[in-house]
Amino acid sequence: MSERWLPDHWFDRPPRPPRWRLAVLAGAGVVIGIALAFVFTLSGSPEVPEPPPALPAALPAASVSEARHPSSAADEGSIVISVVGRVAAPGLVTLPEGSRVADALKAAGNPVPDTDLGGLNLARRLGDGEQLYVGVPTPPGAQAPAEAGGEPAAARVDLNSASLSALDTLPGVGPVTAQRILDWRTEHGRFASVDQLREIEGIGPSRFGKLQDLVVAG
Repeated sequence: MSERWLPDHWFDRPPRPPRWRLAVLAGAGVVIGIALAFVFTLSGSPEVPEPPPALPAALPAASVSEARHPSSAADEGSIVISVVGRVAAPGLVTLPEGSRVADALKAAGNPVPDTDLGGLNLARRLGDGEQLYVGVPTPPGAQAPAEAGGEPAAARVDLNSASLSALDTLPGVGPVTAQRILDWRTEHGRFASVDQLREIEGIGPSRFGKLQDLVVAG
C-alpha cells in the first residue's frame, strides 16, 4: 500500500561503479598497507651503531723514555769507581752519587790488615770514573782526584821519593822544612805513614791538616 503513495523514482537503485574502478581501489589499498607495514617495521627496531674501537692508553712520558733507553734509568744516580791495591776485592764498584772513599773501600771488601790508609781522605766525596789507590804508591803522572763536581787536584807528592824542590811546592813547606823531611827520610829509611810527618820539627797539627791530603807514603 505504501508503494502506491510514494514517487516512483524513490525506488530506483543507484548505478553500480565499473569493475575496473573497484580493482584500482583494491590495489591502492594493498600498496598502502604494505608501505605502512614497512614503515612500522623500520621504526620499531632501529639499528644501534657500533661504538668505535677504544684507543690504547697513552704511556706517561717517563715510561716512553725508559722504553727507548732502558739502561739510562738504571744508571741514573750512580757512579762507577775503580779500586786497586790492598783491598779484599779490587776492581770496579758501583755506588750511589754522593758516596765517599770509605764507601768505596767497603764495597771492595775493605782493606786487608795492616794497610796504611794515611794517604786517603776517607771522608772525600767521589766522582764517576775515579780510581782509588789503596795502600800502594800512586803511579807517576796519575792525576789526583777532586771532590765530585770540582776541579781535579794536583798529583800527590810521594814523601819517599820526592826531591827538595817537589817538597818545597807544598803549602806551608819552605826550603827549611823540605830539607828536614829529607833528613828524616835519610835517618829512618822511609815513611811508613803520612802521619809520621808530625814527627818533623815545624809541622804542627794545623800544617799537617793542610798536607795530609797532598802527600802519600808510597
